[in-house]
Amino acid sequence: MNRRPSLPGAAELFRLTAAAPAEAPDAVEPPVQRRGSGRTKHTTKITVYVSDEELLALEQARLSLRAAHGLGVDRGRVVREAIAIVLDDLETHGDASLLVRRLREQ
Repeated sequence: MNRRPSLPGAAELFRLTAAAPAEAPDAVEPPVQRRGSGRTKHTTKITVYVSDEELLALEQARLSLRAAHGLGVDRGRVVREAIAIVLDDLETHGDASLLVRRLREQ
């Protein structure tokens, strides 16, 4: 019995995520927006430590999404959507992205 975990290869880790450039130089296409993976079976797990205040804010956001917007989502889905939004902003705005600016403030 093989007890070693199956890990992705380099091709999967470093694959291109952006669409290929348009052939016509004057054709401008907006970048494809990332989306959180939603309610699917996830095969990869990470552990993230948060402060009590961050966890409370996340739970309040989840409850607000349910109460004010009728969206029954779990904390993981909120986090995956937030990650998708931040990565899109980083890819689109680079050095001027919100993530870069906030990390530089620390």
